[in-house]
Amino acid sequence: MAQPNFLPRFIAASGMTNLADGIAVVVWAWIASLLSRDPLLIALMPIALRLPWFLFALPAGVVTDRVDRRLLILGMDLLRATAFAAAGLCVWLSLPLAPAPDSGTANPMLFYALLGCALLVGTAEVFRDNAAQTILPALVPHHRLEQANGRLWSVELVGNSLLGPALGAFLIAAVLWTPFALNAAMFAIAALLVLSLSGPFKPTRTAHGSWRRDLAEGWAFLRASPFLMVLAVITGIWNLLHQMVVIALILHVQENLGIGAQGYGLILAAGAVGGIAGGFVAARVVRVMGQNAAAQWMTLASAVAFAIMPFAPNGYVLALVLAMFEFTGLIWNTVSVSYRQRSIPDALLGRVNSIYRLLAWGMMPVGLLLSGLIVRWSEGMLARDLALVAPFVVAAAGAALLTVLAWRPLARGFKPIHPK
Repeated sequence: MAQPNFLPRFIAASGMTNLADGIAVVVWAWIASLLSRDPLLIALMPIALRLPWFLFALPAGVVTDRVDRRLLILGMDLLRATAFAAAGLCVWLSLPLAPAPDSGTANPMLFYALLGCALLVGTAEVFRDNAAQTILPALVPHHRLEQANGRLWSVELVGNSLLGPALGAFLIAAVLWTPFALNAAMFAIAALLVLSLSGPFKPTRTAHGSWRRDLAEGWAFLRASPFLMVLAVITGIWNLLHQMVVIALILHVQENLGIGAQGYGLILAAGAVGGIAGGFVAARVVRVMGQNAAAQWMTLASAVAFAIMPFAPNGYVLALVLAMFEFTGLIWNTVSVSYRQRSIPDALLGRVNSIYRLLAWGMMPVGLLLSGLIVRWSEGMLARDLALVAPFVVAAAGAALLTVLAWRPLARGFKPIHPK
């Protein structure tokens, strides 16, 4: 049964955690670049954050369908608070940092300690995010999911991509350990907000089989839903390409455009403005264009954005491109996630969602690794400045091919929205 009075508190908690995530967007990779200039080693930090999606997505789905989802979110927020506090302490104890070498790391102990903290944060995120997506259909009627998701992601983008990166860049440029300490506090506050929620957030299941049987039930449902499989594959390939660009962007901004941490944070923040705008108009765009056309054209827009990014002559143009990219990406997410939440029964939502996200998010570490490898391979044939933009070119070509292959399935896959 929908409990709309809880939605504002849930959005507030998500906004708080995403403010912390936004700070971390800059901090994890930027501090890796202060310890090494090797693109592959720098990529290891975000890989540690995303690898848990490949390792733990399936167990997270089983757990989500067995326990109180509110308590699961609460525990994972507290775990992330602890991990960020530990990371901040490690950085504080290691100051001042030695200059970053071109190969290897300036401080191996700090580098691998931060990798461990990032892995812990990423693991908690898998369980937390899976549970959070399964709670939303209990808070709003199904016909309002597009509107609720749009508003939720707009608030999340304010923290994750607007305020967070700018604040993180300012803090890391001032005192290296402070963004980690602030993140620990943000997750603690989010945990308190989640604790204030009340209601029936445990799945409506009366018995549990073995983990293998539970997963088999989720897989059987997804396999019997061909269009959900199509959406999972499209999202997975898109995420792979997106992560190639995200990690390549750091060195491109630093070396090719000569922009520092604060400028980089502002570029990400400008991109978030587009995403926030997309969140507020997503329901209307989907209503006017239809789910099918909206998904098709937003996929095409990603390919265009990837192709333009390496040609942006300065930070201002790059920020404009990112704004367009985030606008279209938010609309795509609204269409695909709302369809998934509406199509999957509550008792199966955690497991099917986790299998879906394993296919979709499990590709992120691959994209991060490929980005570093592409730069390394390209440096053997091209100048450094050209090698740094090679991942953008590959991502643009991949997104264009994805658009062509996905165009027809997206044209006929979505079902009409009916009030519930």
